[in-house]
Amino acid sequence: MSQAAELLRQGIADLGLALPQLATERLLDYLVLLAKWNRVYNLTAIREETKWVSHHLLDSLAVVPHLPAGRVVDVGSGAGLPGIPIAFACPDRQVTLLDSNQKKGAFLTQSSTELALTNVKVVIERAESYRPVTTFDVVISRAFSSIADFIRLAGHLRTPGGVLLAMKGAHPEAEIAQLPDSWKAKAIIPLQVPRLNAKRHLVMLRPGAAADAS
Repeated sequence: MSQAAELLRQGIADLGLALPQLATERLLDYLVLLAKWNRVYNLTAIREETKWVSHHLLDSLAVVPHLPAGRVVDVGSGAGLPGIPIAFACPDRQVTLLDSNQKKGAFLTQSSTELALTNVKVVIERAESYRPVTTFDVVISRAFSSIADFIRLAGHLRTPGGVLLAMKGAHPEAEIAQLPDSWKAKAIIPLQVPRLNAKRHLVMLRPGAAADAS
């Protein structure tokens, strides 16, 4: 077993996740594609494969236990994070990968095809311009923008009763203070990502929801 495979299997166990059969192997196949395309398109600044496991795969999978039910859109998906790991972990969910960059969109399209991700749709468009026929129960972003900009650019993608989820590093006190008056943080959840020695938080946002900064 490669070092990356061992780290991924142990990390998934540490997160307490029970992934579908073959999901772990397919996530490793995704890393092979990422390595191939990254040489040309610079999809990630991280160069070490073992760090891709912790900083990309496990970081993305850490949000899975906190996802409300329903359809997901990954805004500013980039290399497919967190959308592709979520799609593998939750094959019954429909996951849309949204990014305006044509090269990244080409990678996402090729990856979803080669990895047989039948629950994934790729949309190459700016978030603020995207007007889907059906909106989403979960609108998530990872390193996309400030929380205020995330709401401004992607808030319209949320279905009534849905939630915006912003993946952040340290507790984003300053960003929370800049929220529009009509939006509140329902919860700010600390995430423990195996083998990642850095703080991670998941901010759950809804219009008018009561804040819980625990």
